[in-house]
Amino acid sequence: MALLTTAHAYLASPLGTVDLCGTDAGLTSVQFLDQALPETAPTAVPECLREAYRQVGAYFGRDLRAFTLRYNVAQGTDFQRRVWAALSAVEFGRTASYSDVARQLGNPGAVRAVGAANGQNPLGLVWPCHRIIGANGQLTGYAGGLWRKKWLLDFERPVAQGSLW
Repeated sequence: MALLTTAHAYLASPLGTVDLCGTDAGLTSVQFLDQALPETAPTAVPECLREAYRQVGAYFGRDLRAFTLRYNVAQGTDFQRRVWAALSAVEFGRTASYSDVARQLGNPGAVRAVGAANGQNPLGLVWPCHRIIGANGQLTGYAGGLWRKKWLLDFERPVAQGSLW
C-alpha cells in the first residue's frame, strides 16, 4: 500500500540533524534542524526514505558527489522549478553566481528572482543551493545558515581541487 502521508527520517551530520521528508512518490524536503529532536522522534528509517538516507549519509562520508533520487515536490512556480532544476547543473565542488543562473535561464535581469527561488528550495543540499554565491564571490543567503553554506563549500572544495579521492 502506498504511503500517502509524509514520513520523516533523521540523519546525524556534521552540520546537525538532517530532516528528510517524503512519501512513496519521492523525497519532498530536506532541511537542517537547529533544535534537538524530541525523544518521541522516530528512529527507524521508513522504506520510502531509505535511499535518500543512504545517499545523504554517503555524501557526508565523501562517497557520493551527485544525488540520484526520486522527488515529489508539489510546490513552486514554473520559474522556481526552473531555478531548482538549474541548481543540479552546478557540479560538486563548483559554484555559480545568481546572475549565472539567471543567464542560464535566459533571463539575465532575474537575479533577485533567482535568489528568492533559491531561498525557497525545498530540497536544500540535494538540489545544491549552497553552491550559488554572489557575483563578487561572497556568500549570500542560505536557509540553513551561512555557517552551513561555508562549511559545505569548504567540504566540497578540496575534492574539486583534486586533493582527495
